[in-house]
Amino acid sequence: MPRIELSIDIDAPVEHVYAIARDVESFPEFMADLKSLTVSERSEDGLRTVTDWTGLIREFKMEVKWTQEDIWDPVTHRDDFKMLKGDMNSMSGFWQFTATEAGTRFDSLMEYEYDVPLIGPMIKALIKKKMTDNLQSTLASIKARAEV
Repeated sequence: MPRIELSIDIDAPVEHVYAIARDVESFPEFMADLKSLTVSERSEDGLRTVTDWTGLIREFKMEVKWTQEDIWDPVTHRDDFKMLKGDMNSMSGFWQFTATEAGTRFDSLMEYEYDVPLIGPMIKALIKKKMTDNLQSTLASIKARAEV
């Protein structure tokens, strides 16, 4: 199963960065490869959400859709997520926000499985590159929003 780990340093307090990350409804406003995101469920305490995502893969003129469950922990500033259903076979991971002297370190780990019958290693490498680019764009978008 492919695994992607990325990190970025953000010049903003951890509470601020974490609040931006939890405001998932605003993601389509500042994430270019995200067509839509809607919250379909939210626990009373707001710590569990189920969201429906539609991402864009502009190079292939296609959309990727999935439903994701997030478990937010405001004490540790962490989000654990997993795909409940969607176009991929599976996807899960976490976002971890850690206070640093300079602001916040945003660590992200994602594992996914996207099996399309009869695709070769070159196409799988292209999919991994696109998934990595998308995750890097997400981190950079949250950084840009937090540092305004």
